[in-house]
Amino acid sequence: MSGEPDAAPLRGLAEGDRTLLIVDDDAPLCQRLARAMERRGFVVSTADGVASGVAAATEQPPAFAVVDLRLGDGSGLDVVSALRGARPGARIVVLTGYGNIATAVAAVKAGALDYLPKPADADAVERALLAEEGATPEPPEDPMSADRVRWEHIQRIFELCDRNVSETARRLKMHRRTLQRILSKHAPRN
Repeated sequence: MSGEPDAAPLRGLAEGDRTLLIVDDDAPLCQRLARAMERRGFVVSTADGVASGVAAATEQPPAFAVVDLRLGDGSGLDVVSALRGARPGARIVVLTGYGNIATAVAAVKAGALDYLPKPADADAVERALLAEEGATPEPPEDPMSADRVRWEHIQRIFELCDRNVSETARRLKMHRRTLQRILSKHAPRN
């Protein structure tokens, strides 16, 4: 076995159709990923929000899509749903900086085939896009540490509480001062 995930055409996609839509409001990350995916043989178009992503997904539905979950003008799941309606066989990967089980389930229910934490490298994105249906993904080479997962969870709840320290501390069932100390520190490396 050569290890090349695209050796055979994927079910529901025309052979050679490597159109890819990347929807992300982080312009530098979007452009880096677009260039990396072009080097891997994809024909890439980009969008920076829900409105432009839905327009791109419905005007010329791509075979593949990488969609950020949290966009400046709404949820990336709206783009996933629009693409599912325009091209049911499209292979979609959702990226997010704030991963949790509930959003992963919502992404899969909306039609995404995988859910990757940011920053995801182009190799991981390509593997997810070209994975055989039903195949179990390989464990990450460098998974987040428990400290990093905890920090990400706290940051997510803090953002959902509109950056209100008291409300975040109440929901996390921790002392307000403890939370303030955690928030004042940099994220753990990994």
